[in-house]
Amino acid sequence: MAATTVTDAGSVRIITEVIPATDPRAAQLASGSRAPARTSFQTQGFRRAHPKTIHIFTGIAHICFGIILTLSEHRNPSLPVASGVLFWLGILLLVSGSLLVESERRDSPALVKACCVLSVGVILGTLVAIGIHGTAITQITPGCGKPEPFRTRPEWCLHMESKKLSNGLDSILVLLGLLEFCVAVAVLAFGYDTVWEHTYTQLAL
Repeated sequence: MAATTVTDAGSVRIITEVIPATDPRAAQLASGSRAPARTSFQTQGFRRAHPKTIHIFTGIAHICFGIILTLSEHRNPSLPVASGVLFWLGILLLVSGSLLVESERRDSPALVKACCVLSVGVILGTLVAIGIHGTAITQITPGCGKPEPFRTRPEWCLHMESKKLSNGLDSILVLLGLLEFCVAVAVLAFGYDTVWEHTYTQLAL
């Protein structure tokens, strides 16, 4: 039997009904009052944070510059061309950007962790690239230093405009490297927070 209590509080009447545990309505009320379980891996904050288009754009730019410089400097390659930094860093950025795009489509902790790992690779790669381009800017063109006795300088040393153009391009790539470094640090920070929050939520449930 359900017990009913009526209480008047000013202009409000409160009706309280006590239902036994054996009543079928009790199970329905209990199931309806439960909070919905969190079953999916929520990455909204991570999605808003990662600038995937910057990774993809700069990756394509690095590869395009690598192809152009490799074709133009095949006889006397500069340090960035000889090291291949434009190609492997560009591929790394494209892969990282592709994973960020995929993480926007699916709620997956594995994808976020993979993005964090690749962000560490991008951070290290950009630091190496900045060092290589900085060295190329300060480096004297091979064969164009102080000439030895009875030896003339190579023909390309007479056209220093190419060195200025190369230094300008290296400076642009250094700025792009700094930009990618900052972006990768931001992605790593937000990804780490997202993974930590997911792990904490699982432990709390």
